[in-house]
Amino acid sequence: MLNINLIRQNPEKVKEGVAKKNIDPKLIDRFLRFDTEWRSKTSALDQLKSDQNKVSKELGEKKAEHLINKAQLLKKRITAIKKDQEVLERKRDEVLAQLPNIPFEDAPIGKDASENKVLREVGEKTEFGFTPKNYLELGEKLGLIDVKKASEVSGSRFGYLMREAAMLEFGLIKLGMETLSEEGFIPVVPPVMIRPEVFAGMGRLAADQKEERYFLSKDDLYLVGSAEHTLGPIHMNEVLKEEILPRRYVGFSTCFRREAGSYGKDTKGILRVHQFDKVEMFSFADPDKSDAEHKFLLSMQERLMQKLELPYRVVEICTGDMGWTDAKQYDVETWIPGEGTYRETHSCSNTTDFQSSGINAKYESKDGKKEHLHMLNATAFAIGRTIIAIIENNQTKNGTIKVPKALRDYVGKSEIGK
Repeated sequence: MLNINLIRQNPEKVKEGVAKKNIDPKLIDRFLRFDTEWRSKTSALDQLKSDQNKVSKELGEKKAEHLINKAQLLKKRITAIKKDQEVLERKRDEVLAQLPNIPFEDAPIGKDASENKVLREVGEKTEFGFTPKNYLELGEKLGLIDVKKASEVSGSRFGYLMREAAMLEFGLIKLGMETLSEEGFIPVVPPVMIRPEVFAGMGRLAADQKEERYFLSKDDLYLVGSAEHTLGPIHMNEVLKEEILPRRYVGFSTCFRREAGSYGKDTKGILRVHQFDKVEMFSFADPDKSDAEHKFLLSMQERLMQKLELPYRVVEICTGDMGWTDAKQYDVETWIPGEGTYRETHSCSNTTDFQSSGINAKYESKDGKKEHLHMLNATAFAIGRTIIAIIENNQTKNGTIKVPKALRDYVGKSEIGK
């Protein structure tokens, strides 16, 4: 959630920020109206409770009819005002849930993905002396991917990774974990289920995101859409010492998404599926240093991509295409020869204190001041999409696939299909 004090103290800045994300700034006025009324009721309630305590003390000293009547009247007033306060708080929070994080002032302004800004291209786009095949054709021919059987078993948007494709997955996990552990990231296998109130605190049930989630009503639990969703709450309701920041984690999990807003898009294959695996970076940072931490996470993404020798580009995401929780976002897009275009394989986001406010994650500075942390997340490897890029960029004229040097020891061979 947005920091309530920020909205109270600088409403015009917040209005400008949410407007950049195509959200109606009039919501801020509505929030402030409910918030003002809520604060008034809260103040009145505090005064009534103070009066009630005084009357209770007097009744303890002597029983008097006028004191008893006064106590009963105070109780009725407290009950009525508390009910009004709770209604106002609910209305205020409903509006708050409709407000995304506001972007940094230097984030590119734009209405949608067409206005994202390409920062750099790294590596030459793969060229072949033959007509390249797409990953699904190659994967099915070599027995690496089976979406037909998965469809029979689980329905559309599922797939089996078979043989060397399965080994590529475990190789990518190990490569990501080892590389990031050397940089001080703490390896984690987090839960893949999360309580609704924690999910909401992470800002992942807001707006249309709720439609993306799988909910287990009998257990009152959601399935996560990323390791980020349960890595963030690892310090929920905690206060970290400034000297241990940044606190970095690398987590692996299976992820679940309905893909509710992607009807008709990428329906074949394993690019856009309901279940996929990811290696994810997560960092808790000092607010004054979170921009530098953001750039560091991006540099780690690029290091991992360069280990795989895949051509990619770095894109700065404009305000209209930016994630709900993000104040600034970069994407890494990898060249996919079969489509003749770049496709997003990594995201890298600074959510500032938007998520930490929702889950009450703070740090204590050296002078004893306690403030909300800045929280950042970045993809290390989205396994399915990375395997797609490996297959397409490393195919040969003979229909085999060269394994990137960084993964050969894990896969156990240098060429698949030979």
